[in-house]
Parts: sequence; structure tokens; C-alpha cells
Amino acid sequence: MADDLFKALADPTRRIILDELTEKSGQTLFEICSRLSMRHHLGISRQAVSQHLAVLEGAGLVETRREGRYKFHDLNVSPLRQIAERWPASDPDTPEPEESTP
Repeated sequence: MADDLFKALADPTRRIILDELTEKSGQTLFEICSRLSMRHHLGISRQAVSQHLAVLEGAGLVETRREGRYKFHDLNVSPLRQIAERWPASDPDTPEPEESTP
């Protein structure tokens, strides 16, 4: 799963989509496309945005829900938390262990 997550985050367009979902979760494909066009001047097709969303969904970063004929996209940050917990950062107040030299 970590490979899918890193692949999803590697693309700048997907990171912009995540930024937009961070600002307003629960957007439709139309809303996401509009925001990418108006705010970021990205002229990509709905199909391309849909493919990016599929990659993000495959990595677990986006969850979808249907209400009638509408499909809403919500941000899911739990995969990012799992990665952060995998490699805990050291406390800056704790001195690093000294290396011994032979």
C-alpha cells in the first residue's frame, strides 16, 4: 500500500487535487475540475481528472460516496498518518547517539 501512496503523491496534479479536497471535502468531479481550471489554470480534461482521482482512491487518499446521481469525493488522511507513524521523527531535544570509532 505504501507504494501506491507514494505513487499517488508523486504527481503534482494529484497533490493539487488533494489540496483542493483539504480545503473543501465532498466535491463532485465537476467541482474539482472547475477549481483546477479557475484557481490553478490547469486545462486538463474531466477524464484526466477522473483518472487522477482513481489513483488517489486506489491509494486510499480519496473516498467516494454516491448520493442519487452524484458522486462525492472526500479526503482520507489515515494513509498519511500510517506513513508518519512508520518512521517516527526524533525529538529535537533528545541528543543523537554518538557514533563510536574504532
